[in-house]
Amino acid sequence: MSTTTDNRLESRYAGITLEGHPHALTAWFVVTLRLLLGGMILFAGLGKLAIVSGEPFDASGFLVHGVDPASPVSGLYATMASSAVFLEVINVVIPVTQVLIGVALLVGGFLRLAALGGALQMSAFYLGGWEGDVLALFDSTLIYAVLFLALAAFGAGRILGVDRYIEQLQVGQQTLVEKYPKLRYVLG
Repeated sequence: MSTTTDNRLESRYAGITLEGHPHALTAWFVVTLRLLLGGMILFAGLGKLAIVSGEPFDASGFLVHGVDPASPVSGLYATMASSAVFLEVINVVIPVTQVLIGVALLVGGFLRLAALGGALQMSAFYLGGWEGDVLALFDSTLIYAVLFLALAAFGAGRILGVDRYIEQLQVGQQTLVEKYPKLRYVLG
C-alpha cells in the first residue's frame, strides 16, 4: 500500500518557478534507479579488473583510437595516452572507481560523492565520444551522467540507504551532519 504525504518539489531560479507533487511511488523508483545504475557501473568496473576478466584493463585504445577527432578533448586524450605513467594511473583509477561507485550506489552510502564520480566519468566518456552533432545530446553516456546527478539531487542515499543512518550517528550531543555540516555534500 502506498501513502501520500505532503511531498513537494519546488525550485526558483532566474525568475522561473518549478513546482510539483511527486507520486507516493516516487521513492521506489528512485531506489530502483539507484540500484540499476549501481549495478551497471559496478559490473562495468568488475569487467575491467584483471582478476575478473583475465586481462588487464587498457584505456589506450579508447584514448587513442576511440576518440572522435571532432571531440574537443581529442588532443588532450591523445596526450594522456602518450604518457605511460599517466596511462597506468588511468588503467587503475577507472575500474577501481567504477567498482567503488557501484558499491556506494547499491548500499546508498556516500551517495552524492559516488554520484558525482559517476557523472564525471560519464561526462569524460561522453566528451571522448562526441562527434559534434546535435544527436550527441542523446548519447547514453550523457544521459547516464544526468541520471547520476538526479540521484544526488534526490538524496537517494537517504531512501532505503545507509546514508540515512550515517547522517544520524551521534557525535557527542549532535548528529554527525549537525557537527560536520559539510558532510551533507557527500552523503544523501
